[in-house]
Amino acid sequence: MPKIKAAIVGVGNCASALVQGVYYYKDAEEDQLVPGVTKVKLGGYHIGDIEWVAAFDVSKNKVGKDLAQAIFEPPNVTPKFAPIPDRLGVTVSPGPVLDGVAPHMREKFNPIDYEVGLGEVVDVLKSSGAEILINFLPVGSEKATRFYAQAALEAGVAFINGMPVFIASDTQEGWPQKFQEKGIPVTGDDIKGQLGATVLHRTLVRLMHMRGVKVEETYQLNIGGNTDFENMLVEERLKSKRISKTSAVTSVLPYGDELWKQGKVRIGPSDYVPFLGNTKIAYIYLKGTAFGGFPVTIEAKLTVDDKSMFAGAMIDAIRGTKVALDRGVGGPLISVSAPFFKHPPVQAPSDEIALQWFHEFIEGKRER
Repeated sequence: MPKIKAAIVGVGNCASALVQGVYYYKDAEEDQLVPGVTKVKLGGYHIGDIEWVAAFDVSKNKVGKDLAQAIFEPPNVTPKFAPIPDRLGVTVSPGPVLDGVAPHMREKFNPIDYEVGLGEVVDVLKSSGAEILINFLPVGSEKATRFYAQAALEAGVAFINGMPVFIASDTQEGWPQKFQEKGIPVTGDDIKGQLGATVLHRTLVRLMHMRGVKVEETYQLNIGGNTDFENMLVEERLKSKRISKTSAVTSVLPYGDELWKQGKVRIGPSDYVPFLGNTKIAYIYLKGTAFGGFPVTIEAKLTVDDKSMFAGAMIDAIRGTKVALDRGVGGPLISVSAPFFKHPPVQAPSDEIALQWFHEFIEGKRER
């Protein structure tokens, strides 16, 4: 099979874990169990078939450097866990700053001080031969994400939106229709971790509902020490993030929206603790009513390496999107998005059903 030629927007901690992850498992046997991916070979593509051909960032620390070097430049804190080559032959290109850098993050991100136009980004995508563009911009990058979605449309490459700006699941600006009309796949939105806070929270809520306990209130508080959490200290950048995470949890309840409207659900980033580095800690609380009106309370604490949690899910999303490209399927990929993203175009009733949709799509049993 040919390689999957992929480009990355935002050479931060998520990109570092993803690039390393492909090399970590590039020689895995097909029957090997790899934690975090559905299969070593999926839809005809091995994990190692993903090839990086372009990358974009706005940091002076990263622009102009080879991708193999840029993923370890500060302020990135993802540990080095894979033996990647010293050079990948991919020079990080500059992108537009727009709203990709919050005012309180300018000193840490050290952004470029010149303009980059849409045509320049489109030219890089075309000349690199990229088939898929992966968006890992910081939370709150609304304008910047739309810029790259438009660049993908004009360059004719598929778009995977790994962060919480609604493109694949958009219902107001017509992004799904734009990709549909061009015959280009779009996957998203907001990548879901292998066993992250959203997955655990959804599972606990669904367990309560399945066992007949009425959920009365719930919260999820997240803290971490990477730039993602520092960026999210500004509440104005969190609107889409809170919607994405909350809808992922409440969607498993038939009365979830009503609970949300009543203010009985609070989910999202809570604080930045620098010494945690790339470690993320989630505190999850649920209170419900059981038989006879007696209360049921669950409290859980989850500790994970934040960004490596996303790498496996993105590897499967990349390969699923490539299968869509091979088949000429354009528009929002419902079956690829459902298991791996917090705010997909269609929320599956459960994570098990979402994975079933995905495998049926890979096998050709579902159109999208």
